[in-house]
Amino acid sequence: MFKFWLTVLLGLSLLSCDGSSQEAYVEGKNYRAISPPVETSEPDKVVVTEMFWYGCPHCFHFEPYIRRWSAKLPDGVVFERLPSTLNQPWEVHARAFYAFKMMGVLDQVHSDFFDAIHVEHQRLFDLESIAGWVASNGLDEKAFREDYASIAVDTQLGKNALMEKSYGNRGVPAMIVNGKYLVSASYADSYEQMLEIVNFLVNRELEQ
Repeated sequence: MFKFWLTVLLGLSLLSCDGSSQEAYVEGKNYRAISPPVETSEPDKVVVTEMFWYGCPHCFHFEPYIRRWSAKLPDGVVFERLPSTLNQPWEVHARAFYAFKMMGVLDQVHSDFFDAIHVEHQRLFDLESIAGWVASNGLDEKAFREDYASIAVDTQLGKNALMEKSYGNRGVPAMIVNGKYLVSASYADSYEQMLEIVNFLVNRELEQ
């Protein structure tokens, strides 16, 4: 009889632990629901979007965590970066981001550009300084300048502004899960916890 009740108690304990883990993070405390949800770039997948600014020291320190996390995504989950355009200096870096992307060198220079600003303390906050950095790294400065000022980049920045407004985003770094949830530093105690919350929401979306 003792063994029977011990088994029952253990079972109830496990159920309780399982339930608390499923409800580990709650809306309004650990993340914010986006209403109405924003359509994602890939509706048949779970899309996680990082909002960032190259000049942000928090985004710089978050970057290694993002790299490790994004390298181990489960099937059905897509990661994308969206440079914030909340003000004019941030738009300069957003333009650079899309120029790098159009040139096909974004993966090559993304971390290096962060390092140039935050480790080497280069003041890369306008077209001329960034174009000089591009040339010093052996890249095509002429192509960069053309892409930086292109209609395609103008259009993308306009889309970014609309997306951020729809998300209700007010700062960086921030993570958007499937166009439905926003997770930012204000909702977490650490970069690790930010990604734990993201994983919690990703798993919820995968289960639907």
